[in-house]
Amino acid sequence: MAILVDDAVWPAHGRLWAHLVSDSRIDELHAFAARHDIPARAFDLDHYDVPADALPRLIAGGARHVGGKELVRALIASGLRVPARERGGRVHGCDRYGR
Repeated sequence: MAILVDDAVWPAHGRLWAHLVSDSRIDELHAFAARHDIPARAFDLDHYDVPADALPRLIAGGARHVGGKELVRALIASGLRVPARERGGRVHGCDRYGR
């Protein structure tokens, strides 16, 4: 069981954003996010959107820093990935307006 975070490459609201996921359990992801002050509103169906400035504390707190492709592969393998057709137009956790 691991919490994974990728690089902050998604621009929105004047910042760059990364994704935080679990490779096994959604409750593990929620607990990790809560312990590290990631607000519930940052949860997006199967991951949290986290700002670039949060990465050092998330990694120090135990999240494993991985590339985006590895993160997506782990999320799919976990069975937690919400397919694109269920995302309502969202691509890679961001809607067409950059969230």
